[in-house]
Amino acid sequence: MVGDNMKVGFVGAGKVGFSLGKFFAENSKACEASGLNSDNQIQVTGYYSRHEESAGEAAEFTNSKFYKDVELLVKDSDAIFLTVPDGAIKSTYDRIKVFDITNKQICHCSGVLSSGEVFSDAGERGACGYSIHPLFPVSDKLNSYREMPDAFFCLEGEEHGIRFWEQYIQTHCRGVKLINGNDKVKYHAACAIASNLYCALMQESLELLGQCGFDRDEALKALAALVESNTRHILEDGPVKALTGPVERGDAGTVDKHIGCFTRDADRNLYLAASSKLVEVAQAKNPERDYEPLKKVLDTAER
Repeated sequence: MVGDNMKVGFVGAGKVGFSLGKFFAENSKACEASGLNSDNQIQVTGYYSRHEESAGEAAEFTNSKFYKDVELLVKDSDAIFLTVPDGAIKSTYDRIKVFDITNKQICHCSGVLSSGEVFSDAGERGACGYSIHPLFPVSDKLNSYREMPDAFFCLEGEEHGIRFWEQYIQTHCRGVKLINGNDKVKYHAACAIASNLYCALMQESLELLGQCGFDRDEALKALAALVESNTRHILEDGPVKALTGPVERGDAGTVDKHIGCFTRDADRNLYLAASSKLVEVAQAKNPERDYEPLKKVLDTAER
């Protein structure tokens, strides 16, 4: 919708539902307080959930309405966000599509699912389907909304209506990108590598330091400057320019010693896989350097 506030209702009252709803509500409140009239604002109508206590809490948190009847929420809303686990999105949609969803926007926040996978017949019912995914770890239902202005969002779905979301997010967040539904799995894998798999690498590092006599807090403190500086350089300059260490130097002897310190195959394979990818990064940084001895060490270890 353009011209009036977009009225948004939520089916599901977990961390994402809480956070997005509060984010929308706070933006609307800020515009009202500043006297800014905008055609690109959102009014949160309210929440419905199988867990009524959670829906009631979310409604109170966002100063909206607690719905016991999901059909009434659908009727009162221009856009319905299905903020439920990925495995429940399709069944939740199947439940609400029996109502009149003409001219409604049906949205989910899954990173891996496309709108077409779960809302395949929305067009036949006069509705439009969208996936609206924040590249952001929503970890706390009461506080994560405060960090959402720093989040980047990826959008996918029907062309009609998607410009509202693109403009809204451009106004209130770090950035936004429209992507093809066929790329959602690849896109989500990229996000998981940068966020979730990074946790695996950090856990591996902590365990190795633990074997050297560090307790967890000492290890985290010791790694802080290393991790923070490296992350800052990666974000500012990209991983090729930021790369340092034995792989970047082509130090096959040190890498071979590293490989020998792992007692479990899973840990060893993690190191080998990451180091093999790093050789590609190192070659991009130093195309004149000979990495064949290092490749040989890694290939031998993998066999």
